[in-house]
Order: sequence, then structure tokens, then C-alpha cells
Amino acid sequence: MKVRAPSPGSRYLDVRKLIHGQGLNTICEEARCPNIAECWGRGTATFQILGETCTRACRYCYVDSGRPEHPPDPLEPLRLAHAAAQMGLDHVVVTSVDRDDLPDRGAGHFAATV
Repeated sequence: MKVRAPSPGSRYLDVRKLIHGQGLNTICEEARCPNIAECWGRGTATFQILGETCTRACRYCYVDSGRPEHPPDPLEPLRLAHAAAQMGLDHVVVTSVDRDDLPDRGAGHFAATV
């Protein structure tokens, strides 16, 4: 699979710095999306909440699976909102890992994020 390098003048490095600086995850990185340079270069990203580790092990997915080491970060929704505002986004795409280890499966955290 070929992945395009970020084009000169793109916003890729700015988006990467912001996301990593806020301690956020994106499905773009976690699932090794081949279009990451294109999306981040335009200043967009698909945020992944509830951590980096999924409690399921789907064969088609690159996201790490296993037992999450930490509970959801209660400040993650705020950091995501701050990053989206800094990116100047009109809308935000949010996905999550499955958290079968949580009583509500992460629904409360998802609601707090939205």
C-alpha cells in the first residue's frame, strides 16, 4: 500500500503537533489510515475517544486490542473540544474503541464528548 507524503504547505505537521500536544488519539493514526496526509493536510482528523486499546479483536482492524490499562480520561472531551476549536473545524467526526470493560460500555464518555 502506498501512502502519500504530506505536501509542502499542508497543515499536516500543525495538526499532528496539536493532537499529540493535547494527548488525543485519532483513528487516522491508530488504524494506520493511508489517507492521513491528505486529511491532516487539509486540517481535518477523525478523533478516537476512550483510549488506544479496544476490548475486541476484529481481524480487519489495526487498532490495538486487549484489556485497557486505564479508565477513560474525564478531561478528554474538553481537550478534544479545545483541539477542534483550534483547528477551526465546522464539524467534528468522533469514533471510539469498544470498551466492554466499562459498565456503560463508554456511552457516558461518548455523550460527554458530543
